[in-house]
Amino acid sequence: MGKQLEEGSQEGSRIMLKDQVQEPRRDERDMPGIGVQAAQHKLKEIEQTLAVSLRNHKRVTVVLHGPAEVRQISGFVTSIHTHSREIKLQWAEEWKWIQVDDIEDAYIL
Repeated sequence: MGKQLEEGSQEGSRIMLKDQVQEPRRDERDMPGIGVQAAQHKLKEIEQTLAVSLRNHKRVTVVLHGPAEVRQISGFVTSIHTHSREIKLQWAEEWKWIQVDDIEDAYIL
């Protein structure tokens, strides 16, 4: 599996290169006072709420954080792209792609 190193430990096959190390996500670095586990739990709740909106065609309100202000948008999730971590939120005849990591909170009315 791996070759023997001089110190006696084995070099594993799952060594991460510097380029493969991910930057801390927004929810882990911008929420002072909240632990990493709490931030991950909140993100999981947001993702589940978005999935319910898509699956059951329920109106969802998302709270977005921005550089100057916090704003809310209400609509229906019509598409979720897991690879790019974004959702398509539609209301009336308008729609917008939103990064999941930009969402502070999401709730169904």
